Amino acid sequence: MSPTVPPPPLAPPRIPRRRGRLSTWYHARSLRSRFALLTAAAVAVAIALSALACWFIVERKQYDLVKQDLAGAPPLQPAPPQLTKPICATTPQAALSMVAATQTVLTDPPRFDSQLVSADWSTVCLRITSTRAVELRPSDRTILTLKAGESRTRAGNYTDGTPAMVKLAWYYDRDTGQRVVVMNALSTKPVEESLRQLAFLLGGVALGGIVLAAVAGRLVARSALKPVDQLTDAVEHIARTEEVGTTIAVQGDDEIARLSTSFNSMSTALANSRERQTRLIADAGHELRTPLTSLRTNVDLLIRSDDTGRPLPPATRTKLLGNMKAQMQELTVLIGDLLQLSRPDSPKPVRTLSVVAVHEIAERAIERAKLRGPGLVFETSAAPWFVHADAAGLERAVINLLDNAVKYSPPGGTIAVRLDEGVLTVRDHGPGIPQDELPYVFDRFWRSPSSRQLPGSGLGLSIVAQSVREAGGEVSLGPAQDGGPGALATVRLPGGPSPD
Repeated sequence: MSPTVPPPPLAPPRIPRRRGRLSTWYHARSLRSRFALLTAAAVAVAIALSALACWFIVERKQYDLVKQDLAGAPPLQPAPPQLTKPICATTPQAALSMVAATQTVLTDPPRFDSQLVSADWSTVCLRITSTRAVELRPSDRTILTLKAGESRTRAGNYTDGTPAMVKLAWYYDRDTGQRVVVMNALSTKPVEESLRQLAFLLGGVALGGIVLAAVAGRLVARSALKPVDQLTDAVEHIARTEEVGTTIAVQGDDEIARLSTSFNSMSTALANSRERQTRLIADAGHELRTPLTSLRTNVDLLIRSDDTGRPLPPATRTKLLGNMKAQMQELTVLIGDLLQLSRPDSPKPVRTLSVVAVHEIAERAIERAKLRGPGLVFETSAAPWFVHADAAGLERAVINLLDNAVKYSPPGGTIAVRLDEGVLTVRDHGPGIPQDELPYVFDRFWRSPSSRQLPGSGLGLSIVAQSVREAGGEVSLGPAQDGGPGALATVRLPGGPSPD
């Protein structure tokens, strides 16, 4: 007893990914709304980035101008005249209060706000005409690590909170020999106010641009998707009425025009397919009606003979049975032809094909044709040729070509069959095919008006064309090339003289 093999573990169920609310809302919109939304979003991002870039560029330029102004501050040695009698205190605020008590006014006030700070950071000195003092920071002491006369600029504030740009440097006082830090400052409040106004202006422009972009996106979406609306209307019309063949107008050569052209081609192909299907059913019904009517007549005659008790003469009965057998064979051939033609027109996959010896197929078809035309002369010449094809379908095609030649050959006529380097030709000496009928010889159920009295269903050459196409070859039918009577069928098959 063999051990029981446990079943393989089941794969965990796949849980669909849940969309967020924003994604759900977005995908619930129409294509036109999404197109307009994406257009407005793209323009909004472009405007926002442009506004930010503009604001940062202006900000940098404004502060660069302030730094350039500070670079033109008065030299550090000797001290400016306004600082020859400074007022000093322990903090900038205390020094500023003492300056305010002096109530001294200069007719030509200095451009920069300056103050002196001792190296130990214990004393702050201001001009007697100063109106503002700069806040001190612990990091300002690092200026003493630089060389005398070297400067550094930083952003800072006055003691009243007003923003400023401060330039720091140090020098040796000639009187005391001590190091003194000089701080020159310029107010940046006008710059910040200008930047604030620019921000409001750029924000308003950006908001207006976004609104205009949304409106423009809606208009562009409506115009761009108009062909899609037409295409949708056409598809809905076909789905509602099943009237294939409906087309829409194509304008331009863009992607929408290509889509419209593809739809028109598909619709036309569907209409042609339905027309061919309808015609095939009608033609098949017409062809099936004739042998069925003949069979019913013969069966009714035999039944009436048995019911009336008057048996038919043996010769007549034998003839009726022979006719019934012939009609049954005709029905069998017709049904087989219909099944052959019901397959798709596209070639079969390569894996279903096999190496076929065309010269052997031709020899078997010739032997069969000799039985059907005992009084005919066959001139044959078949060089070895191998192809990748469906053996049964290709043999059926060659047999149909030879049967067609036998059917239209006069008594004692000659049929020439040649196979040379993959080109199979069948030449008969019958009445030939009129030039105006050549385009229709491979159509299903088509029969020449001059040969309607002959047996056949009009499917033989259709099967030939389909089988040859499935083998990757070409077939043609036309008048004999030597100028004599008859027709010449030519089949070209890709392959080689050896099976490899």
